[in-house]
Amino acid sequence: MDYDVVIIGAGAAGMMCGAVAGRRGKSVVLLDHAKKPGEKIRISGGGRCNFTNLYCGPENFISENEHFAKSALARYTQWDFIGLVEKYDIKWHEKTKGQLFCDNSSQQIIDMLVEECEDAGNEFRLDTEVMGVEKLGDGFAVTTPTQTIACANVVMACGGPSIPKMGATGFGYKIAEQFGLNIVRTEPALVPLTFTDQLKEPIAALSGMSVDARITNDRATFDEALLFTHRGLSGPAVLQISSYWRSGEAITVDMNPGRDTLTELREAKDTTPKLSPEKWLNSHIPARLAAHLAQGINYTRLADMPDREIQNLALQVSAWHIRPAGTEGYRKAEVTRGGVDTDELSSKTMEAKSVSGLYFIGEVVDVTGHLGGHNFQWAWASGVACGEAI
Repeated sequence: MDYDVVIIGAGAAGMMCGAVAGRRGKSVVLLDHAKKPGEKIRISGGGRCNFTNLYCGPENFISENEHFAKSALARYTQWDFIGLVEKYDIKWHEKTKGQLFCDNSSQQIIDMLVEECEDAGNEFRLDTEVMGVEKLGDGFAVTTPTQTIACANVVMACGGPSIPKMGATGFGYKIAEQFGLNIVRTEPALVPLTFTDQLKEPIAALSGMSVDARITNDRATFDEALLFTHRGLSGPAVLQISSYWRSGEAITVDMNPGRDTLTELREAKDTTPKLSPEKWLNSHIPARLAAHLAQGINYTRLADMPDREIQNLALQVSAWHIRPAGTEGYRKAEVTRGGVDTDELSSKTMEAKSVSGLYFIGEVVDVTGHLGGHNFQWAWASGVACGEAI
C-alpha cells in the first residue's frame, strides 16, 4: 500500500480526520481538486468563519435518522474545538444565538488545520482531480490523472454540490452508489426562497429591507431576521426554514413576533382613533414595509376601519401566508440536505457497513445542520470519529 489512508476532500471534515489519523501513526494523503485547502472555510461567515456554536446539539441537525449524529457530537463537542482554536491563540467572539466567529479571518482556521495535518505527517496533493475509486484486494485503488494510489482505507470528505462555483460536485454520492450504498434525496439547504407569481414584484420593491420575523411551516419555526431581495426572501430565518421546506408548500411569516398584533390594533383603535394605519405600522415594522402595506388600506384613521379590515391588516403583519416558487438552488445554498444514507454507516466510525475501509464524513452524509456553525461542528465531530477509528 502507498498509504494507510486516502482522504478525498481537503476541507473541514477531511483535514480534521487527517490530523487525527496521522497522530495515530497512519500515513495519510489528502486529495483535492482545488488549488488551496479549505475553500468553503475561507468564504464562510463573511470571511470570518462561523466555526461552531455554543449550543450545538443533536436537535440542531436534520437527518432521516435523528439519532445518528449523537455519538460523534458527544465525543467531540464544540468545547473541544474551541480548545483547539484557543491553543492556536485565535481570537473569537460570539454573535447571536451562540454563533462563534474569528475576530480576524477564516484563514486562521484553515492555517490551524493545515498545521495540525502537517504536524501529524499528512501529505497534501491539491489541484488534483480524483477520477475513480476501485476495490483492490483488501484495500482500494484511487485514480488521478497522473497516477493510481493504493491504500488500505478511503475517506470521502468531498462535501455536496452546494456552491458549485467553488468546484463542489456530487462525486461523493457517485462513489457511494458505485459501492451499492443508498442516497437520501438531496436538495439545496440554507438557501434563499424565490417567487414568480404576483408576489415577485412587491417583494422586489422592498429589496434590501430587513425585519425581525418568526417563520413557520408544518415542521419547524425560526425566530430570526428576514431579508427582502430582488428575487424573493433571504436572511437567517428564511435560510433556516428552507432546510425544512418542500416544493409547493406554504410558509407563514409573522413580522411582529412575540406580540398579539390583532389585540394591539384593536386597542390602538380605541385609545388613539385618529392615528393613521401607516403610523401605527411604523411603530411595529420598518417604515418602507409600513408604507407598502398602507398602500392597500383605504382608510386614513384607525377609527374608520371596520373590524374585518383591522383583522386583515393584522393578518398581513403577523400571519402572512405565502407559497414560494422555489429556491436559489445549489449556487446559493450554504449546504446540501440529504446525502449518503446513515443506515449504511456506523455512527461510531463513519465506516460503510457493507464495504470495509470505506468512510463518509461531513456534508456528504445525510446530516444537515442548522445555520450558525452547526455544520462545521458536524464536520469536526465526524472527522474526529473517523480519524480515531480508521
